[in-house]
Amino acid sequence: MAIITNPKEIESRSFKLIDKYLKNIKLPMLQKEVVKRVIHATADFCYAKQLIFHPGAIEAGLAAIRRGKDIVVDANMVKVGINANITSRFGVKVICLIDDKDIIRKFAQLNITRAVLAMRKSAKLMDGGIVAIGNSPTALFELCDLVEKGKVRPALIVGVPVGFVGAKEAKKRLLTLKTPYITNRSRYGGSSVAIACVNALLKIAKG
Repeated sequence: MAIITNPKEIESRSFKLIDKYLKNIKLPMLQKEVVKRVIHATADFCYAKQLIFHPGAIEAGLAAIRRGKDIVVDANMVKVGINANITSRFGVKVICLIDDKDIIRKFAQLNITRAVLAMRKSAKLMDGGIVAIGNSPTALFELCDLVEKGKVRPALIVGVPVGFVGAKEAKKRLLTLKTPYITNRSRYGGSSVAIACVNALLKIAKG
């Protein structure tokens, strides 16, 4: 079997296979675009039925991007994967404070994760923007607390942390919020899923 080395051909063939799989799965068009990107990033067709969209998720995410609102993320791995060419076009900044010196110092003193502290310190940057969490369930729990207390008002939460401890529970908590969200019910997720969701929205916004 010949090895395909042309990147455009690899991507084209990949999306043809994904489109074939999704042919008989009923989803709104723009939600399907997000699902396609997630499947492409993970090679896992389970996301076709696992991803959960708040009814206003796509509209809220696109509006935030088009208004140039920031994207706050829980991990540098998520930050580096988000399409910088498109974010710069809209004047969108991608912010991750996990390595902030003040957070590292406080983390050494307190018995909580750096991700929790990063969410707290990022609170003022979230209003009207997108928050994408792909790694840390504790970050999503903290974000839900901040939303419920009225301390932050993001336009969209992409909450897909991965893990055996707290991931499912954090997503279940997210589903109780009125804030638009994209999430899933299982312990699966991760940076690649969060990145794919955000990049799909960026590509749709770009047109």
